[in-house]
Order: sequence, then structure tokens, then C-alpha cells
Amino acid sequence: MIPVTKPFLPSQEEYQRHLNAIWNRQWLTNNGPLVNELETRLKEYLDTSNVLFLANGTLALQIAVKVFDLKGEVITTPFSYVATTSAIVWENCRPVFVDIDAETFNIDPSKIEEAITEDTTAILATHVFGNACDIDAIKTIADKHNLHVIYDAAHCFGTKYKNKTVFEYGDVSTASFHATKLFHTIEGGAVFCQDNELADKMGLLRNFGHTSPVTFGSVGINAKNSEFHAAMGLCCLDHIDDILVTRKTQWQRYESLLRAEKRIQLLKITPGCEFNYAYFPIVLQDEAQLNKVTAALNLQYVQPRRYFYPSLNNLSYVKQQPCPVSESISERVICLPLYHSLRKEDQDMITRVIIKNL
Repeated sequence: MIPVTKPFLPSQEEYQRHLNAIWNRQWLTNNGPLVNELETRLKEYLDTSNVLFLANGTLALQIAVKVFDLKGEVITTPFSYVATTSAIVWENCRPVFVDIDAETFNIDPSKIEEAITEDTTAILATHVFGNACDIDAIKTIADKHNLHVIYDAAHCFGTKYKNKTVFEYGDVSTASFHATKLFHTIEGGAVFCQDNELADKMGLLRNFGHTSPVTFGSVGINAKNSEFHAAMGLCCLDHIDDILVTRKTQWQRYESLLRAEKRIQLLKITPGCEFNYAYFPIVLQDEAQLNKVTAALNLQYVQPRRYFYPSLNNLSYVKQQPCPVSESISERVICLPLYHSLRKEDQDMITRVIIKNL
């Protein structure tokens, strides 16, 4: 079986060394030494101002919305994982969907201003598949209208924009460290920001609002992560350079095998973006062709994924808003298998099956 992805796993011996230390300390959670070490090393590796390690990427989004006490409308993308929209709704804000660019699959900045109203308080945009948004254009619009900017950078470990990690852009950026990601902590996520005071506020939100064992500075939730998850993150971080190089090589192999096929649309990388090659999406001519190709791959025990589907503007719990580009792409896009141990021979077979069934 060739799934759409597999998690990178270090050797058991590497992980066990951290487990032995956890057993010796008997400190399992609540801001333990491995959590602190992981945050420090992530800050150094990514060259970021502030990072808070969290239980998952969805809580990261919810905290990012909560820290600004957002109300009213939040402009967002319809082409993302459902958590992007759900976090907005969960925090009692209204998502306003702006359609996407047909080539980069990111929110189209040229369509944002017409969606801004007196009730708009923020822009929450996703760097889709690790491909950076048009960050400069979004900042110009946000500054003009005094809006907060939150980036869902779930896919973005290793991505840079104009020689700086994408996590340093916007008022807050969020990440997912789920097992399916390039860098993972089994389950996990993070928030990033440049403002120290803002980081302190999110630190309170992460841990019930505790300012001491018996005092509380604000409302908060339990978004902490454990020493066991931090241990996996430390192990993966030891291998991240190799992971990124391997992923780039695999991505480029797919691209070289498929770029001449005019019946397939490939992802266009945003100018100024140093891509992390996290996902390899292809867009087919119509949904019928997508279903045919998927069925043929399944017969060879290959499992691509319809990612992202459906277009989020069609969710049952949001106000329906037309986004024709997102709706069209979501009906025709699949992501091909991509993971550290994927063989060249498997990639070659996958592309042959696809081309044969177009």
C-alpha cells in the first residue's frame, strides 16, 4: 500500500533516550524541560521571535483569533482544511470567503478589498500546501483598513518568503505539527509572533490563564503539549535538513515526469517564496477524470487524497458565498503520495498510471 503520506520516524533508540530522561524526572507535562528545549531549538532553527508549542494546529488557530478578541467578520480563504473556517466559527466570528488565485491556490488579494465592510476585523489566510501567500499585498490591504492578519501556516515548516521564515509574517502565524507534516511531534502545533507582549498573552491562553498556581490573569484553555510529544519533535528536528532535501528531490521528480502533460495543472509557486515541497497537488480537467485516475491508482494500491475538498464556502454551518475558482479547483485536485521513504520506482509507477488514465 502506498498512502498519500507516512510520518517520518527516528530510530527507536533516539526516541528512547528522551523517554529514559522523562521516566527519570517523572515530569510528563505542564511546561516540562523537553517542551522548553523544543521551543528554544525551533526558535533558533527557524530564526523566529517567539514560538509557543501547543497541543495541535487547530487550537493554535483558535488562540490566534482569541488573543485579538476578534468580533464580526473575518476574511478568509475557501480553499484550506476545515479547521481554518471552524476556528473562526468556534470563536463566534463570521467567515467571509474571498476566492483564490487559480494558479497558486492562495487567497486572491485583488478580491479582498471588495469584501471588507465596517464589521471586518481581520484577515485569516492560508499558505496553501506550504506555498506562501502574496504577503506584501495582504499587508498593504490590512494596514490600509487597520485589520489584524493571521496566517494559517500549517503546511509551512521550512518555507521562507523573501529570505525569512513565513512564520514571522502577519500578527500571528500558526503551524501544525501533526504526524502527516514534514516536521511533526505526533500531535502538535504552534503559534508564532514578533510581539513579546502578544506572546505572553497567548501563553496565558494556552494554560488556563495561570499567572501562578493560584492566580489567573485571563481566561484560558488547556492547549499545552506533553514531554512525549516534545521528545518526538526534538528527534525529528535532528533530521529535518535531510527530510527537506529528500522531499525536494521527490517533488522535483514528480514535476519532471508530469510537467509536459498539458491535461494536468501543477501548482505555481508564489514569487519570492522559498518552497518547502510539502505536498504535490495535481489539478485534472474535471471531476470525472479525477475519479477515473483515483480509481486506477487505487487498483495499484495507491491512495492519493482529495485535498482540499469540499470548498469551505459550501459548508453547512457557514453563510453560502460563491467562490467559483475554489469550487472548481476543489472538484479537480488530488495530492499524490509524498513521504520520506517513498521510492523513485513508486513515483514512476504512479505517474505512469495517471498519464495512462487521462
